[in-house]
Amino acid sequence: MIKEVIVVEGRDDTVAVKRAVDADTIETGGSAINEATLRKIELAMERRGVIIFTDPDHAGERIRKIVAKRVPGCKHAFLREEDATKRGDIGVENAAPEAIREALARVRTEAVAESGGDAGAGLISWEDLLAAGLIVHPAAAARRRFMGERLGIGYCNGKQFYKRLAVFRISREEFASALIELENERGDQG
Repeated sequence: MIKEVIVVEGRDDTVAVKRAVDADTIETGGSAINEATLRKIELAMERRGVIIFTDPDHAGERIRKIVAKRVPGCKHAFLREEDATKRGDIGVENAAPEAIREALARVRTEAVAESGGDAGAGLISWEDLLAAGLIVHPAAAARRRFMGERLGIGYCNGKQFYKRLAVFRISREEFASALIELENERGDQG
């Protein structure tokens, strides 16, 4: 059984997670997450820890941000968009049990800033992203998607990617290793 409580968006996500692993969940009820649900998540964090596991879409990202802001130090699991898509619908409920287990095995812990500082400042710079073609590059989105999958931090825009590298304290070594994989797989094409 997974020790932490997994935060998902709805009942169908709970069913999919329970098909894949033995775990308890808290459902946010979609993006209309209320105060009572946030209090349950806070209690779960105090007692067992929390893994945020939302859909790889805009609404899921919004919920992830709301919960992470309210409950610092959460763990995060990310599904690849293609693993969560079925007949044009994106959601955890569409993922195969193996994809869910893989996402939960690659969970990342959010670094908590001390005294209001930036938790992971200085690890990877904006200039590093520029040099790696992850921003201001014709294939930047595709490159970020690949890197996000390899690093286990999900896909997002350039600014959010930069923040996630810091929040999840991605080391320069992890970043360089994923970048080598990217270059080896894509060659000079992107």
